[in-house]
Amino acid sequence: MIRVLIVDDHILFQEGIASLLNKQSDMTVVGGAGSVKEAVVQSCLLQPDVVLMDFTLPDGTGLDATKAILSQRPSTKIVFLTVHTEDEHLIQAIRHGAKGYLLKNTPVTELLAYLRGLERGEAALPPTSVSRILDELAHQLPANVEPEPEIMGQLTARQLDVLRALKNGATNKQIAQNLVISEQTVKNHISHILTSLNLHSRHEAASFARRHNL
Repeated sequence: MIRVLIVDDHILFQEGIASLLNKQSDMTVVGGAGSVKEAVVQSCLLQPDVVLMDFTLPDGTGLDATKAILSQRPSTKIVFLTVHTEDEHLIQAIRHGAKGYLLKNTPVTELLAYLRGLERGEAALPPTSVSRILDELAHQLPANVEPEPEIMGQLTARQLDVLRALKNGATNKQIAQNLVISEQTVKNHISHILTSLNLHSRHEAASFARRHNL
């Protein structure tokens, strides 16, 4: 029996997924959580085999919950079930130890197949996501590579902070809150970063930061 914990701050979504999974003879939903804090507590108490994790939660992100849960119980299989399609979110989820990353519009039959595949040691990743991860890995530099001096000289300390936040998949709102600046200031910094480094998107900026060990 696959024991599942659902982490999502939308109760109706929780209940809908729970109803679907509980109809399966080999699955049971042991509980739900609507925040990072609840997810960590419930995971510790209920010890699910699988945690279906939303990316955006009221008190943080699914990445925060994933890190905390796996530090307590490394065998837990965490699968993100989210609306976020950005490559940086996918990459960060896998980096944090997730075993899968699925979109909320995934067909029911596919979702069930992916969850069952986890028991066989398979990742819950569509082929397109696997391709994006491999592409990202192919462009990475070794972890001990130092940032190039000319890169550091093109950006201010605050802009480097913003670039590192982009690398970690943070939204403009999250960056603004963490750095105690306005969202418009964050947008201005991102625009300067893209122009200075000859990049064209947040995804390119995040990949650039990872490649250069920023």
